[in-house]
Amino acid sequence: MLTFMGRERKDLKILYILVTLTLAAILLYPLACVLFQSFLDKNGSLTIANYFTTLSKGSFWVSLGHSFTVSGISAFIAAALAFFCAYGLHFTRINPGAKKFFQIVVLLPLFLPSITYGFAVIYSFGRLGLVSQLIGQPPFSIYGFWGLLIADVIYTLPPAFLILYNAFYYVDRNFVTVSKLMGDSPWRTFYMTSLRPVLGSVFSAFILSFFLSFTDFGIPASIAGTYSVIAIDLYMAMMGAIPNFGEGAVIAMAMLVPSLASVMLLRFADRFNFRYNKLTRGEPEVNRTRDALFTVYYLAITLALLSVFVVMFVVPFVKQWPYQPVFSLTVITRILQDASIWQVYEHSVAVALVSAVVGTIVCFVAGLIKARSNLSPWCRTTMDSFAMITNTVPGMVLGIGFLFAMSGTPIANTFTILIMANLVHFFTTPYMMATSAFSKMNAGWEITGALMGDSWAKTVMRVIVPNSLPTIFQMLQYFFVSSMVTISAVVFLTGARTMLLTTKIKELQYFEKFEEIFVLSLLVFITNVAAKLIFDALANYTEKHAGHGLFSGLQRFLSTTFSRKTATNSL
Repeated sequence: MLTFMGRERKDLKILYILVTLTLAAILLYPLACVLFQSFLDKNGSLTIANYFTTLSKGSFWVSLGHSFTVSGISAFIAAALAFFCAYGLHFTRINPGAKKFFQIVVLLPLFLPSITYGFAVIYSFGRLGLVSQLIGQPPFSIYGFWGLLIADVIYTLPPAFLILYNAFYYVDRNFVTVSKLMGDSPWRTFYMTSLRPVLGSVFSAFILSFFLSFTDFGIPASIAGTYSVIAIDLYMAMMGAIPNFGEGAVIAMAMLVPSLASVMLLRFADRFNFRYNKLTRGEPEVNRTRDALFTVYYLAITLALLSVFVVMFVVPFVKQWPYQPVFSLTVITRILQDASIWQVYEHSVAVALVSAVVGTIVCFVAGLIKARSNLSPWCRTTMDSFAMITNTVPGMVLGIGFLFAMSGTPIANTFTILIMANLVHFFTTPYMMATSAFSKMNAGWEITGALMGDSWAKTVMRVIVPNSLPTIFQMLQYFFVSSMVTISAVVFLTGARTMLLTTKIKELQYFEKFEEIFVLSLLVFITNVAAKLIFDALANYTEKHAGHGLFSGLQRFLSTTFSRKTATNSL
């Protein structure tokens, strides 16, 4: 047993060192490069002039104010809409099939690049947009604040909904009955039994929505117009006609301030969370008026979302939008016959797949160190610290950091740098998935394996991995879908040979090739939906068929492969 414990500790130390060095190299070092660059002038000398010059510009503060304004308003609207969306799914007796359909609709935007939202809003509510032609033009210009607001609400609604839907899952519905028996008014019943238990999650949804909107580049790039925001200022400083790396680094550092503030606010929001001593999930009471109102609400949300994105499925299949809106396959056939489009598509899928595999492995190992190791507490805390940092650093800042850190190295302008950026950008959520799964598993499996003569590594491969396959598939799905839709970080890192679908869409914007933009968006959407269906099916199958079938076969394969490798190494 002592030999086993010593071997386990040695293996874990090696893994800890490898993960720590990897994350430090692709996270802390690039961020340090951004900080260092902010103190360099054009001649490479140290100076603080960049800060004085940038912070003294009125345009910087105008853009910052615009970003705070549109992000704050859109986050408030998204959190409010998400609250009632999640509330209704848990506290009404609407048909389960209808609930499932609405869940699918509200999550559909997750499978599209954020840059597509802006173009979809333009083609829906613009002067010649689909909705504008059907019901009339909106009483405001779609470019600028209002376009950003609409697109940001759509962009942040799905993640806010996921947070609150999960929070309501752990709310005891029987307390509604208790509150009414005590004679509470309807508003007090609603507050004490529905709002108060998820108040911390409401704050979290607002903060997350604000952070996503504030740091996003895709939506402003497509619809901001002359309404300046901080993300566009950063892009223009770095990629404009006359790049100013010092100013760009200062803007990047300024974007970190709301990130740090969001961490403190999230910790403050935790104070509002509480636990039930015992959780029961009774059926909601019968209330036809309530169910009817929520049905209308869900129909309105569904109609609003589909009215924006339906144009994406219409434009590629008409002869010429909006002048010849008759069905035709000419446009989509012409675009899909372009070999360069398929080359970019292959690049995106390959980068997403490799990012998913590499990212899942790193997050899996980091989760083992955190949740199933006997290393020192500070070693496990290190993993949490990396997760916290990656969760709060904007993608654009990461992209700038990689640009500074990797420029002139062999991996610059390669797919490797894109995979590294995706790994660090999306590290937090899969890591949390892994630690949550590992913490729920039997804590004595490693000891049992040792008593049976297995090494720690063999126990992991033969027991831990097979029993965590559903979570592993969910981690793969998250990395793949996120890598397919991201643009904030990779927009600074791709070149002509490493173009991805999202950065290709940004390039097509300059040439106003909106038909091509929607076709590429459709490719991203279809690919992500297919990936989700495949990974969900694998996760569900392995969870339901533990001990036999594919699950058992994969477990035997892992065991046999590892045993052979061990025997070979011994020889």
